[in-house]
Amino acid sequence: MKSLNDFLSLLTDVWATEVFNMTVGDIFIAFAILYTFILLRQLVAKFILAWLSFLTSKSKSKLDDEIVESLEGPIRLLPVTLGVFISMQYLEVEGNFDVMMTNLVRSLIAITIFWSAFNLTSYFSNKLENRGRVLTSAMVDWLAKSVKAVFVLVGAATILEVWGIEVGPIIAGLGLFGVAVALGAQDLFKNLISGALVIAERRFNNGDWILVEGVVEGIVEKIGFRSTVIRRFDKAPVYVPNTKLSDTAVTNFSSMTHRRIFWTIGVEYKTTIEQLKQIRDGIEAYITENEDFTTPEEAAKFVRIDKFNDSSIDIMLYCFTKTTVWGEWLEIKEKLAYAIKDIVENAGTGFAFPSQSVYLESLPADQPEVFNPPKGKSIKKKASSKSIKTAKKKVVTTKLKAENDAKPENVVDKNQLNLLEV
Repeated sequence: MKSLNDFLSLLTDVWATEVFNMTVGDIFIAFAILYTFILLRQLVAKFILAWLSFLTSKSKSKLDDEIVESLEGPIRLLPVTLGVFISMQYLEVEGNFDVMMTNLVRSLIAITIFWSAFNLTSYFSNKLENRGRVLTSAMVDWLAKSVKAVFVLVGAATILEVWGIEVGPIIAGLGLFGVAVALGAQDLFKNLISGALVIAERRFNNGDWILVEGVVEGIVEKIGFRSTVIRRFDKAPVYVPNTKLSDTAVTNFSSMTHRRIFWTIGVEYKTTIEQLKQIRDGIEAYITENEDFTTPEEAAKFVRIDKFNDSSIDIMLYCFTKTTVWGEWLEIKEKLAYAIKDIVENAGTGFAFPSQSVYLESLPADQPEVFNPPKGKSIKKKASSKSIKTAKKKVVTTKLKAENDAKPENVVDKNQLNLLEV
């Protein structure tokens, strides 16, 4: 029993031992309070959120409900801040340690405030993007990022000021460093300015189909500070510097009001004038009566006999569809192709194709006779040039001998035989 009392006495002495004018017991209790608040932060945050949700449920607007959801993270930090403050009050510290703990609580409060502002920026940017009347989605994105950056910088400056660190001299000291960085990052600033100009001019938005001459063609996914992400039609993303988009011609196909069909239809030269008129009138009637095509007031429309080509009489078809959706446009073109084929065939003519006629009047008289090999077994290997020469020599020799046999002297001309030897 005495040993137990001695142990309790030692424990009491240690518990009462002072460290930095604080007993070990007080330090232990302060940490226990802080740890309890850390454990209960989920429960406390849930209670606060439930209370705020109850207050906002009375209003018909969803604005306040979404604001409460965006504040969920900062609210969870409040119990930790409160735990640090209560622990500090319990310890009743003085001097430098008191200043340090006070600055810690102030820093946590500043973090909570600027974190809330940061999250609310995302919420309001989404609201502005959904309206999309004055500001485009890219402009809202840039604005939100800029405001968030301001909150982060101001929050960091506030925390530094809380700890007694003046921000002004730091900024002044970074002046020369900033100049050096600016000189080394000229391309970065060019891209930033180009991106701002692209967004301000509203050349394109996210989701638009664009063609950057000599660079890429595809769908815009994201307009960033330095580059823009364009996904090609083979699903490969391309990261284009904003300077390229600012200095290069950009075609925005998503801004088309109508989609064009420009065909050249070639018919045979044997087609008569009446058939040509019938074909032209039939095509014109089809695109006029079909609701898929625009009226002449909306866009130009032409069906005309255009020119006499090498192998065809060309009919020009120039019209626009009301839809700009690529799949629907392809379907309309397909139906138009079927209709034109029926119109041409019903007119009693046909489509022309590239062809060339070669007229051979006569062969020169001094050309040798064509050698026709005897029919029978096919010759698998080509005769060599030597064998062909030998065959020709035999034929000519036989011919000359027959001619000399008819002479009275019955003598073969030696000059002719010498020619054969060459």
